[in-house]
Amino acid sequence: MTSATTMTAALPADQREPLMRLAREVSFEAGTRLFEEGRRADRFWIVRTGTVALDARVPGRRPAVIRTLGHGELLGWSWHFPPYLWQLGAEATSPVRAWEFDAGSVLALCAADPGFGRTIAVWAGRVAAERLHASRVRLLDLYAPYGSGDLV
Repeated sequence: MTSATTMTAALPADQREPLMRLAREVSFEAGTRLFEEGRRADRFWIVRTGTVALDARVPGRRPAVIRTLGHGELLGWSWHFPPYLWQLGAEATSPVRAWEFDAGSVLALCAADPGFGRTIAVWAGRVAAERLHASRVRLLDLYAPYGSGDLV
């Protein structure tokens, strides 16, 4: 994936290295819920292999899948912005291997190195904006009478 939301596109090599020092390898079986909308966001992941579906609760219906994430993509941005609650839910749709990061440790590194902190903030902001747009388009496609009308 060459999206601006992937780690390699968002972080220069010299800023990936301090972040990766905080990484912990984890794996999830297909069907594992990684987080639930509205709960405390205290970590995030970068997907190495497999896929994760982001979903949104829709009253009276099953959660709507908003987007599927894969290799290199940032899973979770809510840890970076108050009130630090997940804005979507996430479920592994295949076996997933990922790097997991403790939000407090990354935020402390951001505070200690303002240049690094700005890069992380821009990355998390881009991801949040992309996911907000994807949510809007998907929900309009599912529930609006004429869909989203999105040509992008």
